[in-house]
Amino acid sequence: MWVDTILQGMVINMSEFKTYHPIVNFVYFVFVIGFSCFFMHPVCLCISLASGFTYSVILKGKKAIKTNLIYMLPMLLMMALINPAFNHEGVTIIEYLPSGNPLTLESIIYGLCATIMIVSVICHFSCYNEVMTSDKFIYLFGKIIPAMSLVISMTLRFVPKFSAQLKVVTNAQRCMGRDVSNGSIIKRAKNGLNILSIMTTWSLENAIETADSMKSRGYGIPGRTAFSIFTFDKRDRKALSCILLLGIYTLAGNLMGGMYFRFFPSMKMAEVSVFGISVFVAYLLLCICPIIIELWEVRKWKALRSKI
Repeated sequence: MWVDTILQGMVINMSEFKTYHPIVNFVYFVFVIGFSCFFMHPVCLCISLASGFTYSVILKGKKAIKTNLIYMLPMLLMMALINPAFNHEGVTIIEYLPSGNPLTLESIIYGLCATIMIVSVICHFSCYNEVMTSDKFIYLFGKIIPAMSLVISMTLRFVPKFSAQLKVVTNAQRCMGRDVSNGSIIKRAKNGLNILSIMTTWSLENAIETADSMKSRGYGIPGRTAFSIFTFDKRDRKALSCILLLGIYTLAGNLMGGMYFRFFPSMKMAEVSVFGISVFVAYLLLCICPIIIELWEVRKWKALRSKI
C-alpha cells in the first residue's frame, strides 16, 4: 500500500521536505549522515540504507532506481567479497583460502556492513544535493563564513553544470564526426583535446560571467543588504523539534550502549531490551522523517483531488 503511495508521489513529482526551512533540512542530514557513518549495528545500517534509497527514489524517480542498481549493487557485492580476502580476523572459520589464510564469518559480515554503510551514505548525500541548494547553504553560512560558503556553493553548483555542458559538447562533436569513442588512437586523442579546449574556454567564460554578475549585485560592498525567501514558521518549528528530539535520543541511546555491536574477535551485541528497541525505533523515525512528510502530502493531495 505504501509503495503505491510513494509511486504516486513520484508521478506528481512532489518533494515537500525541500520546502522546509534550510535549518530543518541541514539538521536532518547532519544527524542522518553522521549516524550512518558511525553506527555499525546491522539493524541501523539496514534502516539507513532503506530510508536513503526510498527517499532518493521519491526525489529522483526511476532514475534513482537505475543508478542504484547499476552502480551501487556491483560495488556492494565487490566490497563484500574483497574484504574477507584481506581481513582474516574472527574466530568462526568457514574454510581456508588457497593462500592458507582463514575465511571467517566475522570478516564477511563486517565487509558487508561496511559496504552497506558506504552505499547508504552515498544515497543520503545524493538526497542532500537535491534538497540543500546553493541558496540554502549560503543562507545558513553566508554570515558566519561568507567567503568559504560562497566557494563551496559555487563548487557544488559548477560540477553538475560542467557535466551537463560536457554532455552537450560531446554530442555536438559526435554529430560533426568527431567522436572520441571511434577511430584510431591519434584521431580519438585529437577529438578529446578539441573537447577539452572547448570546455576550458567555457569554464573561463562562465567564471568571468559569474564575477561580473557578483560585481553588479554589489558583492563585497560594506553595508549591502540581502533579501531572504526563507521564513521559519510553525511547520518548521514542529519538524525541527521532532528531528532534534529523535536525534538526541538516538545519540544518547547509542552512548548508553543500546546500539552496541562488536564484530571481532566474535560477534556480540547488546541484550534485547525495551530501551534498546526504543532507540532503534527513534532512529527509524528519524531516518524516515522526510518520507513521512512526503506520504502525508500525497495523502492530502489525493483528498483534495477527490473533492474536485
